[in-house]
Amino acid sequence: MGNEAACTLRYAGKTLSGRALLESTEIIFRGDTRLKIPFSTITEAQTQNGELHIRTKDGVAIFALGPQAAKWREKIANPKSLLEKLGVKPGDLVSLSGKFPAHFLASLKKLPAVIHQNKFPKDSPWIFFAADAAKDLRRLPTLAKSLRGPAALWIVYPKGQTSITESDVRSAGLNAHLVDIKVASFSPTHTALKFVIPKSDR
Repeated sequence: MGNEAACTLRYAGKTLSGRALLESTEIIFRGDTRLKIPFSTITEAQTQNGELHIRTKDGVAIFALGPQAAKWREKIANPKSLLEKLGVKPGDLVSLSGKFPAHFLASLKKLPAVIHQNKFPKDSPWIFFAADAAKDLRRLPTLAKSLRGPAALWIVYPKGQTSITESDVRSAGLNAHLVDIKVASFSPTHTALKFVIPKSDR
């Protein structure tokens, strides 16, 4: 994966040991202190001798990442679009269940993808299910039956809510005889968890 690394961080006059995590929209450092740097606050990103130098209005953070430094800089400079993160490609059939934001629908049309609302063709490689509360997950077993072969089901749910949690989503997926293989930040307010049929059952 290459998006998490043990490293040292030089920042604000201190040298700290810990782990750095490169998310889709931010860098997070966990160690003697915690630091979160959203990509939107970065004014400059450079590499030098295996170090990633990140400049923001608050100063320069230097991550000693070794060979990964250049790869991380490239990902920061050219972040993937949401659909690239989710794996959807031009011409793919995409089935939607639930209410999705206008920007997501617009990006699917622009790609373009073939969109089916509340219809699940057998040859569709993607099902997106918007769940706003744990009770919505009762529909999951029915949706899971629409999957064929390597097709995937993304469950999109709100972040930081008690009405539905990652544990609720993962448990519902397992109870529907699916396995979760990836998590992605869908938006500032929502997370997406990807489920597939176990290889032994395809």
